[in-house]
Amino acid sequence: MGSTPDTLVHIYAADRIWLSRALAEPRATFVDPEDRDLTLLQTEWPALHQHWKLWMRDFSDADVAEKKISFEDMRGNPYTKPVWQIVLHVVNHGTHHRGQVSGFLRAMGHTPPPLDLMEYYMTL
Repeated sequence: MGSTPDTLVHIYAADRIWLSRALAEPRATFVDPEDRDLTLLQTEWPALHQHWKLWMRDFSDADVAEKKISFEDMRGNPYTKPVWQIVLHVVNHGTHHRGQVSGFLRAMGHTPPPLDLMEYYMTL
């Protein structure tokens, strides 16, 4: 991931693969060739976020704290992790890489959009 588009594709693919694991619908691939189309990312990423919201909508606090998800990583290694760890990982992973994209944009002379969590909260 040495470029802005590659990093965006990586974040999107990770968000998608973790949701597929949460839904017990394993994927054979991490990045699909069509994922590299930025137009696809513009339409499919918001839809993916909606799928995450739908998956979580009926969870209680107890579900998040106690429910576990079993999955295999891309190498076929089995794991079982609590929902809260998976959700925090997805958020942390995205934050890390959005920071990288922000740095790439600044290095190219552009001003990236705000990434602060509080900035996001203020738009709700």
